Amino acid sequence: MIDRIKELADRYYEDFVGIRHYLHKHPELSKQEFNTAIYITSLLSEWGIEYQEGIAGTGILGIIKGDDPGSRNIALRADMDALPILEKNDIPYKSTNNGIMHACGHDVHMTCLLGASRILQELRGELKGSIKLIFQPTEESYPGGAKPMIEAGVLENPATSGILGQHVFPELDVGKVGMRPGKYMASTDEIFLTIKGKGGHGAIPDKVIDPVLISAHIILALQQIVSRNASPTMPTVISFGKIHTEGKTNIIPDEVKVEGIMRTFDEGWRAEIKNRIRAISQSIAEGMGGTCEVFIDQGYPVLENNEALTLKTRKRSEAYLGKDNVVDLDLRMTAEDFAYFAHKVPGCFYRLGTRNESRDIISNLHTATFDVDEESIRTGTGLMAWLAYSELMNIE
Repeated sequence: MIDRIKELADRYYEDFVGIRHYLHKHPELSKQEFNTAIYITSLLSEWGIEYQEGIAGTGILGIIKGDDPGSRNIALRADMDALPILEKNDIPYKSTNNGIMHACGHDVHMTCLLGASRILQELRGELKGSIKLIFQPTEESYPGGAKPMIEAGVLENPATSGILGQHVFPELDVGKVGMRPGKYMASTDEIFLTIKGKGGHGAIPDKVIDPVLISAHIILALQQIVSRNASPTMPTVISFGKIHTEGKTNIIPDEVKVEGIMRTFDEGWRAEIKNRIRAISQSIAEGMGGTCEVFIDQGYPVLENNEALTLKTRKRSEAYLGKDNVVDLDLRMTAEDFAYFAHKVPGCFYRLGTRNESRDIISNLHTATFDVDEESIRTGTGLMAWLAYSELMNIE
């Protein structure tokens, strides 16, 4: 069956590249993936694949039914949204939506899932069980699209026994994939602090309560949560990327707003970090005569790959690609709302290599020059089809 899937991936490769080019040229932001959804459903219809649309906004759930479709079900997921980035690539398929770009590879994710869907639809007569095709909106902005799709029942009727997610990885050469069983990606929450004091003239500091100075003390103190409270064996990040105030060189403002992130790999420690942020921020502000309002926006949970499913996925990937083309991944402090799926059913989120230094395809995710070696589409479509087939047919 591997040879047959590879033959189909090769046969339709140019079509799949064309799909990627269309999606890359027409990116849409989170919660706005309307034309993207229309395009996806048009292809599913063309290939005779059943689907439901309008799930959690613009989400789509397709299903491929083999023999006894309720007996076993595996889900495949791709995210749909793009980023608010002005593309700088000079390519024929450059984004035509000004200031919007598929800079995280979601165009490739959709293409690979569509490609795998076409392959699996042709093989449906040899399948036992069914395959769900989850096209998920709004991965790039809170609260994400995975949770509302789960709440809408995409993992039910029939019950899903496992889910696979594939994500491009420009740090890995094209033709390779990466796996990591267990904890893989961090939880993420956003921190919003509002420090209030009493403004006035910068040359008369004894008449003010300086929220700029208070915010500086708070930012420094919160870094000590990582250096002095986090276990050395527990990766933890607290970073602040935005400080805003209406003061000037000689005007101390009444208020300062500070925004940042916190990330870690343990849900209990995650809750403790939040408590410490509140206690430290408020006590410092009060001790210096001001106040601090703390709001921490709950983000995505820790992404943990199911050990058994990931080990099977690795073994099957080695059979398809060769052992040398399947590598181990390190922990990543980035986050993904695929984690919600993996908290509900056994999940495996793996990486697809897209790098090609000889062609200068080396830019990282979320940059204006990000692109992929499109041979990764040949790899990604065929591998995803093989993994779904293997899971349904219980191939070890």
